[in-house]
Amino acid sequence: MARIILFNKPFQVLSQFSDDLGRATLADYLAAPNFKAAGRLDYDSEGLLLLTDDGNLQQQIANPRHKRWKTYQVQVEGLISDAALQLLAAGVELKDGPTLPARAVRIPPPPLWPRTPPVRERKSVPDSWLELSIREGRNRQVRRMTAAVGYPTLRLVRTRVGDWSLDGLQPGEYRELEVHLPASRDGLVPGKPRRRRK
Repeated sequence: MARIILFNKPFQVLSQFSDDLGRATLADYLAAPNFKAAGRLDYDSEGLLLLTDDGNLQQQIANPRHKRWKTYQVQVEGLISDAALQLLAAGVELKDGPTLPARAVRIPPPPLWPRTPPVRERKSVPDSWLELSIREGRNRQVRRMTAAVGYPTLRLVRTRVGDWSLDGLQPGEYRELEVHLPASRDGLVPGKPRRRRK
């Protein structure tokens, strides 16, 4: 039985437990000495970060060869066009090669928590939201994808990784689950929550 922590990482918090420069880290929000992040979430991104105490589970989640879907709610500068959404869904060309096909849909502004500091507003430039799901984990990939189609990212919140979601967690909150790992290691069976903390 492996354990996993679903953590809602706030803006400008590192996805690690220490930092030589004095920036906020996971240690400011939870004590989990045997847990390691399964994948990363950028310092300036928010939302679902998974941590586990099991190396096999960490590989199942983080290794790109498993192509696990990750879903983001993305605020971009400008009113995103249907053509741009189609380009994102088909895959866009980045400096490190083309991205895999994605899922991209326009959404209304989601009922998220206020960000501190807030996103800078420009009265002369509108913004819009999309939901983008990808199966890769390249460095700053979502931001690079939206920029490649002409819509810079203003705010980025990861809401789902595979079967795990951010539901019910406010920034800085986390939930611990037990996960059943099949003998083949080819699939994961999410367990029931053990406890929830702030």
